[in-house]
Amino acid sequence: MAKYAQINSAVLLGLNLYPVIVESFVDSRAIQHDIDIVGLGDTVVKESKKRIKSAIYANKLSIPTGKVIINLAPGDLRKEGTSLDLPMAISMLGCDETNGFLPMNDHFFFGELALDGKLRAVRGVVPLLQGLSKSHPTPKVILPVESEHEASLIKECNVYLAENLTEVISYMKGQCVLRSPNGGANETVIGFDVDFSEVHGQYMAKRALEIAAAGGHHLFMKGPPGSGKTMLAQRLPTILPPLSYDAFLETLSIYSISGKVYGTHNQRQPPFRAPHHTASRAALIGGGPNARPGEVSLAHNGVLFLDEVPEFPKDALECLRQPLEEGMVQISRVRATLTYPARFSLVAAQNPCMCGNYGDPKRTCNCSPRDIIRYNLRISGPLRDRMDIMIEVPRLPYEEIRTQIQQESSESIRNRVMQAREIQINRQSEAGFSHQLNASLSGKTLKSACILDQKGEELLEMAINRFHLTGRGINKILRVARTIADLNEKKQIEPRHVAEAIQFREKRWEDR
Repeated sequence: MAKYAQINSAVLLGLNLYPVIVESFVDSRAIQHDIDIVGLGDTVVKESKKRIKSAIYANKLSIPTGKVIINLAPGDLRKEGTSLDLPMAISMLGCDETNGFLPMNDHFFFGELALDGKLRAVRGVVPLLQGLSKSHPTPKVILPVESEHEASLIKECNVYLAENLTEVISYMKGQCVLRSPNGGANETVIGFDVDFSEVHGQYMAKRALEIAAAGGHHLFMKGPPGSGKTMLAQRLPTILPPLSYDAFLETLSIYSISGKVYGTHNQRQPPFRAPHHTASRAALIGGGPNARPGEVSLAHNGVLFLDEVPEFPKDALECLRQPLEEGMVQISRVRATLTYPARFSLVAAQNPCMCGNYGDPKRTCNCSPRDIIRYNLRISGPLRDRMDIMIEVPRLPYEEIRTQIQQESSESIRNRVMQAREIQINRQSEAGFSHQLNASLSGKTLKSACILDQKGEELLEMAINRFHLTGRGINKILRVARTIADLNEKKQIEPRHVAEAIQFREKRWEDR
């Protein structure tokens, strides 16, 4: 005698949700009693039958007698991860009519089973719930208690939390009520352990970071070891505005599918990622067997800091071109091409030469001119051309390091940055364009926002002839000048704004 049951669930490919029907078929006449899982599941899914068996026995339940076949439909969609443990167990138990399950066709089940039947958290709860809320009106979702923090952020779903398999079975029999998650996202940015008031001197570098924060520009710093490049970069997130609710969820979704912790799930502070220079291309851009997001996506809506950037693998650095220009990264595989958001502010830092003393008036450089040029050429011209602001960070004298003068705090700078961004939003709205930061202006939006007077045009022409700027380099100057004008609360870009933007361009070897 054959018995059949099905349960609703879903899987993620990248950040996209795909519904999955978990079907169980039991042939009680079969001689061999075993569980067979079909439907293009990965190794983790195949191993789940051992967890399911142990969890069912530990909760004093019985596996239907006979040959059990569990099908994960559609069969041509690859399934990964442990979130299908719970729906497979429920589907299999549903084949036994004595359990008396109530109809649950409007419910979706997710959860990893421990050997004792306890439910463990799964990856990707935020994008799972967001996808379900878009495709189904107020869906009912069963999740592990351990996923409460992420589940509390999505209000469009009716989420019910369970601690173990027994609770889920009791709920399906109508014998208990599962609780809903509490809490949500806190709009306050807290938890910064560093502040700009701790940075002495380096006024030009701090000015450059303020401009980068206000317009979302990419920043390149060059200076000797110990000049404060890392210290400055670590404080850039402290002057960025708090993330909007949508941006916060978007960033949290990436961390969720990666299995990483983003803050404490209730802080809307921008992320800060600083991978080591030994990071591979897959670690930086994304990829690997499961096509996971890389550091560029984990830094989405925040800051990606590459210290000692010439030491990074050249192929990994060249792969940065697409996310720097388009704000997204594509990872191609045989079965699918996954797209992850990657709109971040890049901060790159390097020494002026191998020994780090080139240009230092008090230290001798041991590198030959050829070695210096070769070291700096590790960063390709096209990649350098994508950097909006390029500055030199000199080593500070003793007087500035030990000064007792009170430095400006991050909160004060952040207020100016937020005001400049508000000006950008209003200008784009008045012109009928969608909101974007100055660093992303292009085409009609760039032409509309960046209008120069005669003197400003003359200054720009001089810069083009002096530094041999490309079309991309010209647009970079215009965007930076627009941000400087916004920080000064000026509607028109003035010649002084253009002049300041020009001085943030790179001084190449032949121009020294």
